[in-house]
Amino acid sequence: MVIYGVALLAGCMLAGLVAGDLLGTLLGVSSNVGGVGISMLLLIFVGGYLKDKGKMPASTESGIQFWNAMYIPIVVAMAASQNVVAAFDGGMIALLAGLLSVVAGFALVPLFGRERPIREEREAEETPPSASATLTITNNTH
Repeated sequence: MVIYGVALLAGCMLAGLVAGDLLGTLLGVSSNVGGVGISMLLLIFVGGYLKDKGKMPASTESGIQFWNAMYIPIVVAMAASQNVVAAFDGGMIALLAGLLSVVAGFALVPLFGRERPIREEREAEETPPSASATLTITNNTH
């Protein structure tokens, strides 16, 4: 059922938030540290485990996929906006670090974005055509 997928997602989210709060307390920070990331990792591991054991029907998986499409981008956007507010409060160093990471990311796009030839195409170009691949044309005129 779809509701089981939503329940699994909610359980992982609650466990992740508790773990993030606990981690923040252990580190001496008065906020959640990585709770959303922990919850998503839990969802991946628990979902994979249930799938391997054959205990996750397709309808349950569709419940998880629905909330993946709806919920996760919203949570990431909320976390990103909190990081921007913290960066403005942190001063010039935080803003400079954010700006440099964006510039470095843009500089790396051409490096990782260029097309690389597929191995089979490269091997096909290197090997000469075999005798069986040649085309024989016969002229049958009487």
